[in-house]
Amino acid sequence: MTLGREHYARSQGVFLVNLARKGDRNAFEELVGRRQNQVRNLMRRCCGDATLADDLAQQAFLQAWRTIHHLQKPSRFGAWLKRVAINTWLQQARRKDPLKSADADEVSLPSARETTDLAMDLDAALAELEERARLCIVLSYHERMTHEEISEVTGMPLGTVKSHIRRGTQRLQKLLSDYDETAVVEERR
Repeated sequence: MTLGREHYARSQGVFLVNLARKGDRNAFEELVGRRQNQVRNLMRRCCGDATLADDLAQQAFLQAWRTIHHLQKPSRFGAWLKRVAINTWLQQARRKDPLKSADADEVSLPSARETTDLAMDLDAALAELEERARLCIVLSYHERMTHEEISEVTGMPLGTVKSHIRRGTQRLQKLLSDYDETAVVEERR
């Protein structure tokens, strides 16, 4: 029996996960449709490159399809998918060309006064962070994960996660300090 697309769209996530675990491509396609923006945004925050983020999200979903039958608790699909995406990002970061990162050091971050959009400045500032610090910051602030969850998902020791978040936050504050100065000037008017 083949279910119609509208049936998948109305189905509960756990039901779809169970179908996908049994090889139902349409159920998995519905899950992808429901989660693709979340995964793409996570990848975009991690890498700072929209095109690469789309590629990484696609790789994460392919890996999820290949391994979904290993998922023990269908109710934890969202957390499991996030872990698959993070592992995809970490694999990409390990393969990164070291000469490319050396070139990135020569690029200066545009000041807040040159860019009117806070989101663009934040993405540029995130791109200035070391990859693991950026990952920890994104998972903590954007994904609202606890330090313990980040440690578990990334395989980093808890102390390392905390250090990356502390130092990364300090660096972001410094890079985005023009916003604080602008806010003070506006308040005095």
